[in-house]
Amino acid sequence: MSFIISSVPCTILARSSTRYALRVPLLFRPLTSRGFHAKVKILQKKKFHEPSKPIRAEAVSTPPSRNSGKSLLLVASLAIVTTIASFLYQKDEPQEFIEEEIKMSQTPEFTTEQVKVIFVLGGPGAGKGTQCAKLVADHDFVHLSAGDLLRAEQAREGSEVGALIKHYITEGLIVPQEITIQLLNTAIKENYSKGRQNFLIDGFPRKMDQAITFEEIVVPSRFVLFFDCPESVMLERLLERGKTSGRDDDNAESIKKRFKTFEETSMPVVEYFAKQDKVVKIVCDKSVNEVYAEVETAIEKRL
Repeated sequence: MSFIISSVPCTILARSSTRYALRVPLLFRPLTSRGFHAKVKILQKKKFHEPSKPIRAEAVSTPPSRNSGKSLLLVASLAIVTTIASFLYQKDEPQEFIEEEIKMSQTPEFTTEQVKVIFVLGGPGAGKGTQCAKLVADHDFVHLSAGDLLRAEQAREGSEVGALIKHYITEGLIVPQEITIQLLNTAIKENYSKGRQNFLIDGFPRKMDQAITFEEIVVPSRFVLFFDCPESVMLERLLERGKTSGRDDDNAESIKKRFKTFEETSMPVVEYFAKQDKVVKIVCDKSVNEVYAEVETAIEKRL
């Protein structure tokens, strides 16, 4: 797969459906963090998970489009490059991941006074959604679930990236950050325009690059609520939920993949924020109300 990005040629050589050799002269940031948009013209199409022949694409600067579907298609087309790069670097510290990227200054869209964001992290089935719902009812938070936003986009009629999102979710993989961050940023803007300022972002960031990019281009987080739950408890909860949820990933095979993905890619994010004293750890194998009492105490102290 070959790209020409702002006159810089980049090549991806596919070795199999899951492993790639990446050859680029210089890694680059997602378009959303560079403040410009690009138009991608696909000259030869192949299934995104079965590349067999070179695909060429050209990117040229154009004014931002108001069509969210086209914007998501754009970032999805370019996401594959940064996604493959992140597979190679996903456990590294942020400075190691971006050291070869083009350095460009970027001012976050919001200040921490305008918008207060709490990241809510924890393994699948840890109870993040349940606790967020209680905080919304009692403390006027806006609850944004990265997973719900992605599933809504996947189900949206005419979505240009629905099939791509479904593939990542079903395989227990992390959807490229360009798609997720754009959905979150749009939701925050819409709520902020209505006077809402306090946000719980549930299930995000799940990788180091997501954490860094979001704080650079949207807003720095206030702190992280980390729900720590035994895997056996989470598995039991998810299998029970799967009986009625209708979700593609609520099955034993996908759940195991999700556990592995969380441990390998999301725990380094928790550790990174812990070094900044921005993590509140909540042990959540207790009753819902016991966990919530600890959550409320953390909110009162930190927000």
